[in-house]
Amino acid sequence: MSRKDFTVLLLLAFAWGASFLFMRIASPELGPVFTTELRVALAAAALLLYAKITRKQLALLRHWKPFLLLGALNAALPFTLICMAELELNASLAAILNATTPMFAALAAWGIKHERPGLSKSIGLIIGLAGVAVLVGWSPVPLTGTTLLSVLYSLGAALAYGFGGLYAARAGRGLAPLTLAAGQQLGAAVVLLPLAVIFAPKQLPSAAAVYSVLGLSLICTAVAYLLYFYLIQSVGAVKTVSVTFLVPVFGLMWGALFLNEPIYVNTLAGLVIILLGVLLINRRPRPAAAPGVEKQV
Repeated sequence: MSRKDFTVLLLLAFAWGASFLFMRIASPELGPVFTTELRVALAAAALLLYAKITRKQLALLRHWKPFLLLGALNAALPFTLICMAELELNASLAAILNATTPMFAALAAWGIKHERPGLSKSIGLIIGLAGVAVLVGWSPVPLTGTTLLSVLYSLGAALAYGFGGLYAARAGRGLAPLTLAAGQQLGAAVVLLPLAVIFAPKQLPSAAAVYSVLGLSLICTAVAYLLYFYLIQSVGAVKTVSVTFLVPVFGLMWGALFLNEPIYVNTLAGLVIILLGVLLINRRPRPAAAPGVEKQV
């Protein structure tokens, strides 16, 4: 990976890590559904404007049905669930729990595509679950029913990302990255619009909430997706997935710096254990040696 690509990877982790900070600020004032609707609608508008400026043709109407499903599964549902979780959980905890996404992606591939996890991925899944238990159970913070429900919201978002990633790989076949990114956010905005009208806030938000929504939409969604798809094209999906290890680190850092969130021993221990599980899940099996060829030692 070149220095430029590594810099882009860090910027992507910076942006996605900051999303948990912005959701933690905006959600209590605007509500989870309305926060997510503003996020995807403004991001879609920014991506459409970018396509207009760069004169990129987007085949959105031709694929409107897949984009509605993709937007619901890979944006509207997980974004809203994370916002719901962060009404109770702090930003750093939500960011670390979201790092379990590769675990759920492996389970989704097993359930839908019948791809057996194998020994390495199976061990990674067990270790990842142990990390969640350490993160949530071994904590000085009281473990209430509301806290457990919020943890389930975060894990539900990771599950949605797992299935959404599989569907994106199928629905996005042959489509330009910008078309896929814009179509997903626009589809999510359409799906959430009726609920956003129902759950619209009854009072004007603070300046902090407004700035958080703008950062969430423009930096953490529109710009981040452009960086993400750039990396996919430049270094491939396997190296791009290493961003999974950096996002919770940035999420932890932003929460501590800007929200004064405490960092407990279990927080760091849970982070390390979950990332170890993710490392095993992302590990690629070595190709078998060709018949008649001896391995070099």
